[in-house]
Amino acid sequence: MASKEATARIKINRLLDEAGWRFFDDQNGQANIVLEPNIKIKKGDVEALGEDFEKAKNGFIDFLLLDRDGKPLVVLEAKSEEKNPLSAKEQARKYARSQNARFVILSNGNIHYLWDLQQGNPSIVSKFPGPDEIKNHYLFEPDANRLVAEPIGLDFIALTQMPGYANEAAWKNEAERPAFVERSKLRFLRKYQRRAIERVQEEVGRGATRFLFEMATGTGKTLTSAAVIKLFLKTQNAKRALFLVDRLELEIQADKAFKALLKNDFTSVIYKEQRDDWRKADIVVTTVQSLLFNGKYRRFFAPTDFDLVISDEAHRSIGGNARAVFEYFVGYKLGLTATPKDYLKQSKSRTSARDPREAERRMMLDTYRTFGCDSGEPTFRYSLVDGVRDGFLINPYVVDARTGVTTLLLSDQGFITETVDENGDETQEAFAGRDFEKRFFAEATNRAFCQTLLKHGLRDPISGEFGKTIAFAVSQNHAAKVTQILNEMADQLWPGRYKSDFAVQVTSHVADAQKMTVNFANNNLGGYSEFVQDYRTSKARICVTVGMMTTGYDCPDILNLALMRPVFSPSDFVQMKGRGTRRHNFAEELFDPTRKAEVGAVKKTEFRLFDFFANCEYFEEEFQYDEELTLPKLAVLPMSTGGEVLRTIGTLSAYEFLEPDQVVYQVEQQIGPEGMRVDRELFQKFEQVARSDSRLRELVEHQNWEAASRRVIEELFEKPDEYFNLERLRQAAGVDRRITIRELIEKAFGFIPKFKSKAELIEDEFQKFLLDQKPEEAGRVAQMRYFFEAYIRDAKVRTLIDAGHFGDLNVNPTFTTRDLREVPEKWRKRIPEYIKDYVSLNPFL
Repeated sequence: MASKEATARIKINRLLDEAGWRFFDDQNGQANIVLEPNIKIKKGDVEALGEDFEKAKNGFIDFLLLDRDGKPLVVLEAKSEEKNPLSAKEQARKYARSQNARFVILSNGNIHYLWDLQQGNPSIVSKFPGPDEIKNHYLFEPDANRLVAEPIGLDFIALTQMPGYANEAAWKNEAERPAFVERSKLRFLRKYQRRAIERVQEEVGRGATRFLFEMATGTGKTLTSAAVIKLFLKTQNAKRALFLVDRLELEIQADKAFKALLKNDFTSVIYKEQRDDWRKADIVVTTVQSLLFNGKYRRFFAPTDFDLVISDEAHRSIGGNARAVFEYFVGYKLGLTATPKDYLKQSKSRTSARDPREAERRMMLDTYRTFGCDSGEPTFRYSLVDGVRDGFLINPYVVDARTGVTTLLLSDQGFITETVDENGDETQEAFAGRDFEKRFFAEATNRAFCQTLLKHGLRDPISGEFGKTIAFAVSQNHAAKVTQILNEMADQLWPGRYKSDFAVQVTSHVADAQKMTVNFANNNLGGYSEFVQDYRTSKARICVTVGMMTTGYDCPDILNLALMRPVFSPSDFVQMKGRGTRRHNFAEELFDPTRKAEVGAVKKTEFRLFDFFANCEYFEEEFQYDEELTLPKLAVLPMSTGGEVLRTIGTLSAYEFLEPDQVVYQVEQQIGPEGMRVDRELFQKFEQVARSDSRLRELVEHQNWEAASRRVIEELFEKPDEYFNLERLRQAAGVDRRITIRELIEKAFGFIPKFKSKAELIEDEFQKFLLDQKPEEAGRVAQMRYFFEAYIRDAKVRTLIDAGHFGDLNVNPTFTTRDLREVPEKWRKRIPEYIKDYVSLNPFL
């Protein structure tokens, strides 16, 4: 049997051969592998080469891989199978530098690392790069300092779309500016999006190569991704970017967005549409499945083909086998997710197959580890609570509606059936909510769902017709049933208006389902509605789906969501309700400019979440975030049902309820700014832990704040169970500024009712300013306040004012030269001086 040394050598030799490296001259060219220290081999001996190579000087043998001119390209360090390849890292670095080789491969035959000495740490690869791939990569010279130093303005994307936008007359005229921006389709970063990009710059400056953005649905992950891509490509820290998605409709959506945002500087293609020419593009968009099929990613791509890989909906697109695609490429990695991990705590039973959190918890934790966030803290977080607070997102108006049947299905006892077999023996069986449309069927219940939705759903504010809606069904068959019922009811409510196209089934079994999702977002599914002639909205009003439109689907004019199924996964619940959180101006879809001007803005201010299975209550009140999930118990109490049909599915019995059913319970609630419990859980957990700490409670009672702060830092922060820290708790509490440890303690123990926002703190400081300075220009107080706030909030404004570069404010989107002129002259200098002397900027940074 071959030794471990020989086995490793045989594997490495084969990998070199497969990649195109040659030990001997052949028809493909001259030999380009040199062995050190001066080991001689004969043709035919490659398979059994050097069984004792681990006994060589320094315990290793160098492979020196050469270019066509015989100059060193790569140093390959071989270790035996039982040794970690990284153990040769420093020796390899020294030898590579002595040979003026930029790349190192470290391998033990099973695990291989590719290391670009100019770009950071070794990265695991599944195959060796070939001579041409390495040679091409030599032309790529990244410089992290360039990336870190690149200024990121709110117009970072707009400058690519229209480099001279600031010189346009329509931009300079503030009255015309909104129409100009809309007409030109200019996209400006929001401040939190800029902050996300700045966090990447900071992490790159620290040597990081992996990043994770946790951003709520509707907060612009694609726009932020476009800015990150531009940052890496512009600073030449990536020659090409790969954008991975997990569904076809997201592939089309992302490519369309990148073309709209970056086409003047960079090219974007969908891989399956440009299989032969994708290397000419700067951005390649593809589904993970496309690259996985038949091992396409290994056969047609080199590990060095992409220097920046972005994984959309990261917890899904890098799960299972998809991880192999993601890890195959070396370079920077960015993950995007709308699913927060905070509430996915460790369940008490690791092996509980019934606990829907366990697999999900592992998936999320694995996602955070993959992107270098082992502590559970993402590189950047912007939650639904943040978005609602800042006015970018909308919380749902929940309609909790339950029928007589679903009330029993959701009860502890379940829906009890009694049957009598041919021998006269009675049998009882209980059905729970999770059995609906799987083993328990009730036509009347589905009709009650649809009737309630159509009666109470929001209407389109322009046309008055039923608002665009997504209904989530249990299965493909259930989706078909619900679609049929909705179309029948629509024909009764609006005779002749629809031709069985009011509701459309959008599931994987339906032909062109992916295209249907795109058409629904583009307002032409089934054609255009004819309710209002000059208004563009989809004729189809409701898409009935199972899982196709849950994650990443961008359709901001959705007004109603219907959960016609029980949901047990927290991340699925967050994603589903996220389909409605985006804001929208319906007037944008009016064709007639005169009519559009007359109507003005018609903004989406709410959306309705129809919850027919108490999902919101479950995640708000019943879901045990820190305990093993208990499923509904089988009950023994009989219930007279009558009109039942008993059938079998496999070895399980199924029950069809044939009696009438109707909604017997309906409660409506607008979710407030504090969001749902699923969004607040982390901070509440910290408060519980803090109040249960007897020593901390004693220090607080004596108001020994310094000692109490030390206690929190040393005993409560960064512990394995929760990984509390100041930044995570700030974000969980929905605070838009820095907070202090003392504030944290004061809030936990009830000394303060809530954390003040940036705006509230600024207002407090401005009132102090007015009391202290007593400006005589009472008519200009509003203008002075605007300047006061801008100087505190905006670092760019501060820099320009302090440097006296007032003219540069002309292109600043938040505070302009015109705004400055509105401030009385003497206060243009005195306000900055006052703030420097009396206001701490730390909470606002």
